[in-house]
Amino acid sequence: MHIKSVEFAGAIGQIGQAQPESVAGLRQLAFAGRSNVGKSSLINRVLGRTRTPIARVSQQPGKTQEINFYHVRTDLGEFCLVDLPGYGYAKVPKELRDRWRPLISGFLSDNPALAGVVQLIDMRHGPTEDDERAIAYLSEVGVGVLFALTKSDKLKPSLRQKAYQDIVASLAADPDQVVAVSALSGDGIETLLDSLGAVITAESEDERGVEEGAVS
Repeated sequence: MHIKSVEFAGAIGQIGQAQPESVAGLRQLAFAGRSNVGKSSLINRVLGRTRTPIARVSQQPGKTQEINFYHVRTDLGEFCLVDLPGYGYAKVPKELRDRWRPLISGFLSDNPALAGVVQLIDMRHGPTEDDERAIAYLSEVGVGVLFALTKSDKLKPSLRQKAYQDIVASLAADPDQVVAVSALSGDGIETLLDSLGAVITAESEDERGVEEGAVS
């Protein structure tokens, strides 16, 4: 999949707040993960915006404090990329964490436009308890998951394959669901884009099938 253009569509930070009108009707792919897992950097790399970042990158974890929506145009069609607030950062005020939980759970559990979630995991450490809770919740609400193992460049080449295999085993996932990536070097980004494209086109084909069935 080739990214043609991307625009920031808007953000929501309160329960009941409407999603941006400019992305209404588009299929959504959400990026989720712990604070400091490299989510903003990966989003910028995926969207081809490393020189002019569109997702805010900070050295301080917990800076994404709203659900951010991006209108993405590709050679396979349009979709909405959604950046969810990171979890697991202890220094985020409890009041803010308490506000995020129902906002994020509502987005994930009651959102017909959501095609799937890209769950980020630090490849150096594997899934944490916070990651495991997030993954269990996604399974509970029936959301499809693609795993992106971030910061693969931080591991020596001789250790990457074992780390990948260990994480795939711990997740009990199909290897096709798990992609090792580096926002810094770009390794694995094309594979991740192809996987995202497959989700978007599969969703589009499903919708066409429903429409054709209704007509017939």
